[in-house]
Amino acid sequence: MKRILVITGGDRGIGAATARLAADQGYAVCINYRKDKKAADALVEEIKADGGHAIAVGADVSLESDVENLFSVVDKQLGSITALVNNAGILERQIRVEDVDAARLNRIFAVNVIGSFLCARAAVKRMSIKHGGRGGAIVNVSSAASRLGAAGEYVDYASSKGAIDTMTIGLSREVAGEGIRVNAVRPGFIYTDMHASGGEPGRVDRIKDSLPMKRGGQPAEVANAILWLLSGEASYTTGTFIDLAGGK
Repeated sequence: MKRILVITGGDRGIGAATARLAADQGYAVCINYRKDKKAADALVEEIKADGGHAIAVGADVSLESDVENLFSVVDKQLGSITALVNNAGILERQIRVEDVDAARLNRIFAVNVIGSFLCARAAVKRMSIKHGGRGGAIVNVSSAASRLGAAGEYVDYASSKGAIDTMTIGLSREVAGEGIRVNAVRPGFIYTDMHASGGEPGRVDRIKDSLPMKRGGQPAEVANAILWLLSGEASYTTGTFIDLAGGK
């Protein structure tokens, strides 16, 4: 069976590492991006140069019409998907809850929560045996922040990832009998550009000595867990989480 994977926010960080590894393992990969077309196209060319198959499709996952177009393009150019990684996510500058406004909350929840739901909906409609699909797997990229709270930094982001944890459990039970497995990874303290969005590019280095493993994580380490959850080796695994936070 041809394996076709959509990765939202696939142009950088964990998403890009996942795209590379998936292509190496024989997936045809759709790399979704919101703004950085240049980075997404460069990753596609890198994958093709290594003998893989990939396309890049721009879409803001918080917009219903963009999500529908994203999956329609994949249908036409790659075929019916068998896997989805809900990786697209944003955070904003570190701030206390007392200073948060509704506009910031709407931005974060629109991408992190609504975007994940919209993409999952599109994937289920295509993968579910109830709808004539071949089954498949979804991996949601949550965060260790959903367990830890991110006090004094971004409780709003952590809360959005808490919603993803709940979605993972609920959706996994909803579609388990339809050939679809739904799991999540909860990375924390990973060396990615996201920390710069929070206003502290060096956050991992500041925190790493407080972690049991005394180091930050790499995107490829998260990608390995994602690909395992997508694989047949995890065939009896659904509604579960892999924490990747150095023991925190």
